[in-house]
Amino acid sequence: MTLGANRESNAERSLFGFFSITRRGAYNVTMNTQTEHLMEPENALPETKLETLPDALRQACARAQWSRLTPVQSKAIPYLLAGRDLLVQARTGSGKTGAFLLPMLQIIDVHKSHTQALVLVPTRELARQVASEAEMLFGDASVRVIAVYGGAAYGPQIKAFRQGAHLVVGTPGRVLDHLMKRNLSLDKLRILVFDEADRMLSMGFYPDMREVRRYLPNRRIVGSMFSATFPPRVRHLAGEFLKEPEFLSLSRDHVHVEETEHIYYVTPGMEKDRNLVRIIELENPTSAIIFCNTRARVHYVAVVLKRFGYDADELSSDLSQKAREKVLNRVRNGALRFLVATDVAARGIDIPELSHVILYETPEDYESYIHRAGRTGRAGAAGVAISLVDPVERSRLARIAERYHIALQERALPAQAEVEAIVAERATVLLEARLRQRDKLQSERMQRFMPLARRLSENEHGLALLAMLLDDFYQEALHAPSQPASPAETSSSTEKKGRRRRGPRRRSGRRR
Repeated sequence: MTLGANRESNAERSLFGFFSITRRGAYNVTMNTQTEHLMEPENALPETKLETLPDALRQACARAQWSRLTPVQSKAIPYLLAGRDLLVQARTGSGKTGAFLLPMLQIIDVHKSHTQALVLVPTRELARQVASEAEMLFGDASVRVIAVYGGAAYGPQIKAFRQGAHLVVGTPGRVLDHLMKRNLSLDKLRILVFDEADRMLSMGFYPDMREVRRYLPNRRIVGSMFSATFPPRVRHLAGEFLKEPEFLSLSRDHVHVEETEHIYYVTPGMEKDRNLVRIIELENPTSAIIFCNTRARVHYVAVVLKRFGYDADELSSDLSQKAREKVLNRVRNGALRFLVATDVAARGIDIPELSHVILYETPEDYESYIHRAGRTGRAGAAGVAISLVDPVERSRLARIAERYHIALQERALPAQAEVEAIVAERATVLLEARLRQRDKLQSERMQRFMPLARRLSENEHGLALLAMLLDDFYQEALHAPSQPASPAETSSSTEKKGRRRRGPRRRSGRRR
């Protein structure tokens, strides 16, 4: 749902503002027959239809019982077949998986037994889903497909690599594991796809993705990135992996590529605290200011976050000057992840790398929304402004959006099962990253606890002990940002760690 006036003009101005930095020229915004906004390069390729596809691709569509291509498939396939790097804004369920899988039938040479296509995804469920769809589409075309992800046995994955898997679909952490152990080689890679790139960053995969880049061939390959949103952190990633990528969007929600996204969740007032925690788990902010209207509410929210294990502190006029300075110093030094504050207390605070602003309460003064939201998305950094509103506040927020021509996106509150799945995936990512850092002696020492781990997993009390350890580890890990705000700032230190762990660098830092 979208609130606010002049939605199209604001979004289009934002898009042209960003994409003018690409080197292939201007971009056109048009409307297709389904009344969705279409944005494509000025030197756009004509869209394709099912009947004009190469024979192998038509046969794949027949196996899938597709009578026609979806809009994202019709538009994206010509670019990938032409070898042009592409950013595609497309939502789940739009047919994007088929858009990047079908061209692989033309690009992969099945007579060569090595990995030629790599698809990186954020979760094991998506890895299995993409691999399953690939097997269905490829049918008897002799393209060998393997899904690799954390939490699964290494044996079958290694066996698939030795048999010459043509397409590898995997999470960045497990793919990196295999690269470091030399089970997998990307020397012959021809096509690279990032699926749901925005989710990969929120899951904490950024360091692993940077390490995977070191194993890419130092030559031209076809690269594409599919994402529901293209905030600045995703654009940073695109610049590291793709060469002068062009942009294609079939989404009505062009606000997704603005410097600041404006999002709201409707929640009963009595459930705001619990839903705030769920949203934080879902979004995984690098840093955030959480605004409340009163000092009492600031204190309450700060206590809730601390009780849940978050690195949070409060700032209000109730604090002594010494306490205020202590909190402000932590903010200025980037040592505090969540600051809960009133408008008055937060006045004058400038945090350049602030990723999120969360409005726990809608401000009474309309102009205050602009001041709150304006504290994120600065200097090209990723910016997200999230409002939690009850039904009364929702009406007030709609009036603010109308007055200031803000396009607001309503999102459904995350269910507990969704939060549990995300936390499990993220914990696995963090644990596997720590396991990779262990040297031989540490790995040997760890073996003495393997029998105990097996016994603990066999009864409820033992499972509670394991869950407690996982919870403590996860909360401790959350005190650090999920990914660097600026890739350039951490490049040097990351590469030094990599050299200490693996010896001399195998590849140049960039793929071209």
